Amino acid sequence: MRSAFFMIFICTLSFADDASSLLFNGNCLTCHHETKTISAPSVLEFKDRYMKAFQTKEEFVSYMSKWVKDPKEKTSLMHDAIKKHGLMPELGFDMQTLIDISGYIYETDFKKRGGGHWSRDSKN
Repeated sequence: MRSAFFMIFICTLSFADDASSLLFNGNCLTCHHETKTISAPSVLEFKDRYMKAFQTKEEFVSYMSKWVKDPKEKTSLMHDAIKKHGLMPELGFDMQTLIDISGYIYETDFKKRGGGHWSRDSKN
Protein backbone atom coordinates (compact mmCIF):
# COMPACT_ATOMS: atom_id res chain seq x y z
CA MET A 1 0.00 0.00 0.00
CA ARG A 2 2.83 2.41 0.84
CA SER A 3 4.49 1.76 -2.48
CA ALA A 4 1.26 2.60 -4.31
CA PHE A 5 1.03 5.96 -2.55
CA PHE A 6 4.71 6.60 -3.21
CA MET A 7 4.26 5.87 -6.93
CA ILE A 8 1.22 8.16 -7.12
CA PHE A 9 3.21 10.89 -5.36
CA ILE A 10 6.17 10.50 -7.73
CA CYS A 11 3.92 10.47 -10.80
CA THR A 12 2.14 13.58 -9.56
CA LEU A 13 5.45 15.40 -9.09
CA SER A 14 6.62 14.27 -12.52
CA PHE A 15 3.38 15.46 -14.12
CA ALA A 16 3.59 18.81 -12.33
CA ASP A 17 7.13 19.33 -13.63
CA ASP A 18 6.10 18.31 -17.14
CA ALA A 19 3.05 20.59 -16.99
CA SER A 20 5.17 23.53 -15.84
CA SER A 21 7.70 22.79 -18.57
CA LEU A 22 4.94 22.73 -21.17
CA LEU A 23 3.51 26.01 -19.87
CA PHE A 24 6.94 27.62 -20.01
CA ASN A 25 7.88 26.25 -23.42
CA GLY A 26 4.47 26.94 -24.92
CA ASN A 27 4.18 30.52 -23.70
CA CYS A 28 7.42 32.17 -22.62
CA LEU A 29 9.75 31.08 -25.40
CA THR A 30 7.72 33.00 -27.95
CA CYS A 31 9.50 36.17 -26.78
CA HIS A 32 12.15 35.02 -24.30
CA HIS A 33 14.80 32.78 -25.82
CA GLU A 34 16.55 30.75 -23.15
CA THR A 35 20.08 32.04 -23.76
CA LYS A 36 19.91 34.86 -26.33
CA THR A 37 18.34 38.29 -26.17
CA ILE A 38 16.29 38.74 -29.32
CA SER A 39 12.83 40.38 -28.98
CA ALA A 40 12.91 40.38 -25.16
CA PRO A 41 15.49 39.63 -22.48
CA SER A 42 16.72 36.05 -22.44
CA VAL A 43 15.55 33.76 -19.66
CA LEU A 44 19.12 33.64 -18.39
CA GLU A 45 19.22 37.44 -18.22
CA PHE A 46 16.01 37.99 -16.30
CA LYS A 47 16.49 34.92 -14.10
CA ASP A 48 19.94 36.17 -13.07
CA ARG A 49 18.51 39.58 -12.17
CA TYR A 50 15.68 38.06 -10.13
CA MET A 51 17.99 35.55 -8.40
CA LYS A 52 20.21 38.42 -7.26
CA ALA A 53 17.21 40.41 -5.99
CA PHE A 54 15.42 37.64 -4.10
CA GLN A 55 16.99 35.32 -1.56
CA THR A 56 14.45 32.48 -1.61
CA LYS A 57 12.39 30.58 -4.15
CA GLU A 58 9.22 31.86 -2.48
CA GLU A 59 10.28 35.50 -2.90
CA PHE A 60 11.40 34.91 -6.49
CA VAL A 61 8.19 33.13 -7.49
CA SER A 62 5.94 35.61 -5.68
CA TYR A 63 7.50 38.70 -7.24
CA MET A 64 7.83 37.26 -10.73
CA SER A 65 4.30 35.88 -10.91
CA LYS A 66 2.74 39.08 -9.54
CA TRP A 67 4.79 41.26 -11.90
CA VAL A 68 3.94 39.21 -14.99
CA LYS A 69 0.26 39.26 -13.98
CA ASP A 70 0.34 43.07 -13.91
CA PRO A 71 3.54 44.42 -15.53
CA LYS A 72 4.39 48.01 -14.65
CA GLU A 73 7.57 49.91 -15.43
CA LYS A 74 7.76 51.41 -11.94
CA THR A 75 7.80 47.94 -10.30
CA SER A 76 10.17 46.37 -12.81
CA LEU A 77 13.65 45.15 -11.96
CA MET A 78 14.69 45.56 -15.60
CA HIS A 79 14.32 49.18 -16.64
CA ASP A 80 17.15 48.76 -19.16
CA ALA A 81 15.26 45.94 -20.89
CA ILE A 82 12.06 47.99 -20.98
CA LYS A 83 13.95 50.83 -22.69
CA LYS A 84 15.32 48.38 -25.25
CA HIS A 85 12.30 46.13 -25.85
CA GLY A 86 9.29 47.93 -24.37
CA LEU A 87 7.11 46.88 -21.45
CA MET A 88 5.88 43.31 -21.43
CA PRO A 89 2.15 43.23 -22.23
CA GLU A 90 -0.44 41.83 -19.85
CA LEU A 91 -0.88 38.21 -20.85
CA GLY A 92 -4.11 37.26 -19.09
CA PHE A 93 -2.81 34.12 -17.36
CA ASP A 94 -4.31 33.07 -14.06
CA MET A 95 -2.08 33.43 -11.00
CA GLN A 96 -1.57 29.67 -10.47
CA THR A 97 -0.22 29.30 -14.01
CA LEU A 98 2.21 32.15 -13.41
CA ILE A 99 3.29 30.63 -10.10
CA ASP A 100 3.91 27.29 -11.82
CA ILE A 101 5.93 28.91 -14.62
CA SER A 102 7.92 31.06 -12.18
CA GLY A 103 8.74 28.01 -10.08
CA TYR A 104 9.87 26.16 -13.18
CA ILE A 105 12.13 29.07 -14.15
CA TYR A 106 13.61 29.16 -10.65
CA GLU A 107 14.31 25.41 -10.63
CA THR A 108 15.64 25.03 -14.18
CA ASP A 109 19.31 25.38 -15.07
CA PHE A 110 19.03 26.99 -18.50
CA LYS A 111 22.81 27.05 -18.91
CA LYS A 112 22.84 23.26 -18.63
CA ARG A 113 19.98 22.97 -21.12
CA GLY A 114 22.08 24.80 -23.69
CA GLY A 115 19.11 26.60 -25.22
CA GLY A 116 17.39 23.34 -26.09
CA HIS A 117 13.70 23.92 -25.61
CA TRP A 118 12.56 20.39 -24.90
CA SER A 119 15.35 18.91 -22.77
CA ARG A 120 14.09 16.70 -19.96
CA ASP A 121 17.40 16.99 -18.06
CA SER A 122 16.88 20.57 -16.99
CA LYS A 123 17.20 20.26 -13.22
CA ASN A 124 20.35 21.14 -11.30
